[in-house]
Amino acid sequence: MRSITILSVNLYPLHLPFLEPFITSFGEEPFKAGVIVEVTTLDGIHGWGESPVEVYPGYGAETVVTGLHILEEFLVPNLSGVMINHPTEVPALLAHVRGNAHAKSGLEAAIWDAYAKTNHLRLADLFALSLPPGHGSRNKAVVGVSIGIMPTLEKTLEIVRKRVAQGYARIKLKIKPGWDIDLARAVRAEFPDIMLMLDANSAYTLADADHLAQLDEFNLLMIEQPLGHEDIYDHSQLQPRLKTPICLDESIKNLNDLKLALQVGAIGVLNLKPGRVGGFTESLRIYQHCAENNVPLWIGGMLESGIGRAANVAFASLPAVSLPCDISATDRYFAEDISEPPFVLNSDSTLNVPDGDGIGVQVIGSRIAESVDRWTDANSF
Repeated sequence: MRSITILSVNLYPLHLPFLEPFITSFGEEPFKAGVIVEVTTLDGIHGWGESPVEVYPGYGAETVVTGLHILEEFLVPNLSGVMINHPTEVPALLAHVRGNAHAKSGLEAAIWDAYAKTNHLRLADLFALSLPPGHGSRNKAVVGVSIGIMPTLEKTLEIVRKRVAQGYARIKLKIKPGWDIDLARAVRAEFPDIMLMLDANSAYTLADADHLAQLDEFNLLMIEQPLGHEDIYDHSQLQPRLKTPICLDESIKNLNDLKLALQVGAIGVLNLKPGRVGGFTESLRIYQHCAENNVPLWIGGMLESGIGRAANVAFASLPAVSLPCDISATDRYFAEDISEPPFVLNSDSTLNVPDGDGIGVQVIGSRIAESVDRWTDANSF
């Protein structure tokens, strides 16, 4: 395998309009924000990554502004001129900065992409080579769709009908107190056989255990992150009171968090978001632990552009990813993405892994520039 040497790194704030509003328990996403990272190697190879930071510190503590600051001032300077023998070396090179996992993940992803392109490999195949034998890519990722909080039950049902008709095999509904039991009942009554799960984004406390237990009657695949975003202990107290498996998302920030959650019985399913755990090196460690211990696993999304989506699809194509992932088709989110071709849903509720080297999609420079302009215009005071 050929090494790469980092020549330069460019950063671009992301501002992509959504086709539809996306509302969770902590508010509405006004547009798709993030930081796009472009790494150029000494050989002229361009690698692309996406830091899935947001406008507001809602899902995580990082924002576009903090992400740009940490990347520009502290992370990128540590990589200038550095030779990378393998992308798994990158976390150690960034370890002098604590936290900031989302910012780090975009930089690391761009290096994974550049390294794969340098060695004429699809990113999915480079991931497989970083794992024990038997973990080759399935060449597609099984996916579902996430539906935000709608103004009415009828509007929710309308969207669910649309997504089911499009071919999505798994439906995820965002919930919050006052928008949960009746919602699940209405959707399950009309769709008794679909794979259905609920995502609370930490909107409840352990005092709501009896209320949450009412959700058991709806034959849910899982309920995701019902309690605190940093909590493991209270989830271990809640899980025995529910028949429905608890899926942890925000609580699991590294492999040690997962091991602890498994040991205390706080988790039945894992939502692995590469951005949340600092990138694909830690994701591979978590993936391997899940594979070795038969932990149900799926890959979550942060509504990424085609750059982040391509990398997540590559990872989600690995065989131990056992449940449908939150990586929907491009037309679920955007009229025009910053890369081509778009991701299209197959009839079996899958997305194909692109065939090209690295992430396998072409980044459109003019669309990156337009995105930067939109960000600049929106933040001019």
